[in-house]
Amino acid sequence: HQWYGKDLPEIVEKRLVRELDSIIGAGYYVVYYISHLLVKKSNEDGYLVGSRGSVGSSFVATMSGITEVNPLMPHYICHHCQHYEFLDDDSVKSGFDLPDKECPICHRPMRGDGQDIPFETFLGFEGDKVPDIDLNFSGEYQANAHAYTKEVFGEDHVFRAGTVGTVQEKTAYGYVKGFEEEMELPVPFSEAKRTDLAKGCEGVKRTTGQHPGGIVVVPLDMDVHDFTPVQYPANNPYAEWKTTHFDFHQIHDNILKFDILGHVDPTAMKMFERMTGIDVTTIPMNDPKTMSIFSSLDGLDIDSTRYSEVTGAAGIPEFGTPFVRGILEMTKPKTFAELVTISGLSHGTNVWLSNAKDLIEDGTCKLNEVIGCRDDIMVDLMGYGLPPKASFTIMESVRKGKGLKDNWITAMTAQGVPDWYIGSCKKIKYMFPKAHAAAYVMMAWRIAYCKINYPLAYYAAYFSIRASAFSYEIMCQGQAHLEHVMEDYRRRSDELSKKEQDTQKDMKIVQEMYARGFDFVPIDIFTAQSRLFQIVDGKLMPSLNSIDGLGEKAADAIVEAAKDGPFLSKDDFWERTRVSKSVTDLMSRLGLLGNIPESNQISIFDLV
Repeated sequence: HQWYGKDLPEIVEKRLVRELDSIIGAGYYVVYYISHLLVKKSNEDGYLVGSRGSVGSSFVATMSGITEVNPLMPHYICHHCQHYEFLDDDSVKSGFDLPDKECPICHRPMRGDGQDIPFETFLGFEGDKVPDIDLNFSGEYQANAHAYTKEVFGEDHVFRAGTVGTVQEKTAYGYVKGFEEEMELPVPFSEAKRTDLAKGCEGVKRTTGQHPGGIVVVPLDMDVHDFTPVQYPANNPYAEWKTTHFDFHQIHDNILKFDILGHVDPTAMKMFERMTGIDVTTIPMNDPKTMSIFSSLDGLDIDSTRYSEVTGAAGIPEFGTPFVRGILEMTKPKTFAELVTISGLSHGTNVWLSNAKDLIEDGTCKLNEVIGCRDDIMVDLMGYGLPPKASFTIMESVRKGKGLKDNWITAMTAQGVPDWYIGSCKKIKYMFPKAHAAAYVMMAWRIAYCKINYPLAYYAAYFSIRASAFSYEIMCQGQAHLEHVMEDYRRRSDELSKKEQDTQKDMKIVQEMYARGFDFVPIDIFTAQSRLFQIVDGKLMPSLNSIDGLGEKAADAIVEAAKDGPFLSKDDFWERTRVSKSVTDLMSRLGLLGNIPESNQISIFDLV
């Protein structure tokens, strides 16, 4: 009612009633309510929560605050007076592609919403699918979210989902080789015998662990031992959580499991809000300048002579990999709906390569017509005239890679479904849910908006939480030095180590930052933070842990030691921080320790 007014539109009321009948009838209402409490708690503590999977297909989940995705058909809505206008045609696939419009009632701007996603993809056609509500909490907040489940249910009713680590192929082979050496066999095993013995060792339980975000909830009137023994992970009696003894896959159909996962996107959102003061949920989702970043460099105001990329998508989650940037360069998306399609294409199997890519290249269809997400199949087939139940059944088969039955092909052909569409369905092995794609694209869009409008905050957040091998020595000594190192890496591209490959990715973002006219300020060990980049006088000051060889704990130690005043010498610095001699020497070479002497000892020659 806060969104759509006292008298709900028929579309909203019908959707809610249909969903609630299914959810309550199947007994899943408690799953929704628990998820609502978890998200509400995180939001109240200042951390956004992102949704995963197909939970965004449920309008009840949207209205419960569990997901930010609105699955209704595209429409206008005024959040000041609750006036709404649903579109009568299917000219727009996403409400975010609607231009702002003046509300005829209160004359405030109305914005578009709605991604047109059927509910059935989440709970099935008769509520016969087990709902899987996966939530992305900020990595900074994940432990709080886990602890909150103990508050809600009691410590005896929540447990971490246990995992069983088994012997893998190479390890098993090593066991066989080790046995041969230890027993000093006069005749070594043949290779076939080794392989056979190793196969027998594969899959044997080796250790236990815990799912990174899985929380198992035991009903109040039952005991955990009705389902599984419990233990500490890896037999550590000091662990904060007990885990299920059985692998959670063996019991997840019998007992409720929540995926309370840690993710960098909500952390990035929190960092943007801290640095800029904006509320990221108010970022316009139809901003043309933000849209341009996915097809050109126009929105970045960049020196293109010093930067070779065609789009501005480098460093944008979901769109920053070379593979997805290649899709962007080829398709040049112009709408939010097309970005959702691209997200689906890039995460599916046999959906883009040897399928949609070929169809677009030979002009058979356009980007907005191809099958990108699993939900597209159900919506498209219903649009051609197939019954909803049949459309759902075909979608479920195709998205699992099971193809089409002959009678389905006959029915699809009779309704005028094109041959290319049928052929595309046959090739697909796995498909992404549209709700998951929409949720991730919404996060990516907000980050792209900040990249354009708050560039220093964007780069500070990127280098703080996304960069995997940032090097102060390589990247913060000026653009010329960076270009020199990048050229060296290009020459040695076939022999780069894993760390150098990661460094190369980060250098690309630094190169973009330099090309946009921004620069770094040298680290001041009395001002710099241990793990986070910060904006100082219109430039970026890197974190202390960006110095090669300086880990997070050592960086924390420097921050703490600096609170006690200036360092008298390198020896004094080393004694107060316990940073290794080699890193101390590197910091000295980079000029980060100033002109302090080697030692506190005073030479007699200094007194002369």
